[in-house]
Amino acid sequence: MSWQSYVDDHLMCEIDGNHLTSAAILGHDGIVWAQTPNFPQFKAEEIAGVMEDFEEPGKLAPTGLYLGGVKYMVIQGEPGAVIRGKKGSGGITVKKTNQALLVGIYDEPMTPGQCNVVVERIADYLIEQGM
Repeated sequence: MSWQSYVDDHLMCEIDGNHLTSAAILGHDGIVWAQTPNFPQFKAEEIAGVMEDFEEPGKLAPTGLYLGGVKYMVIQGEPGAVIRGKKGSGGITVKKTNQALLVGIYDEPMTPGQCNVVVERIADYLIEQGM
């Protein structure tokens, strides 16, 4: 299965009638493996900041998580594994695997919990596969 298939068929799947606004799979170095056409154009330093938070959990909390110039308030996550952020009625979930970052961005009517389930379920599968 191609990385684009993981994005198109799994990250963008429908859950309770809703789906993510955009999604991507990136390498730890910030190189895009696959993404939706509307995934934000991000800066290398934004991905570097995310990776730093995985190494030093809580580092993004004071400043927020930025992706594509959009600031998300960092909310509860799993130190070293998942970063979650909120902005208005939407938000972001970033899950780290051994080799990749899976990113899901949502807006209402999708809920934070639905976004978490979609992103984290696929990431957990990839972790089980050694990815």
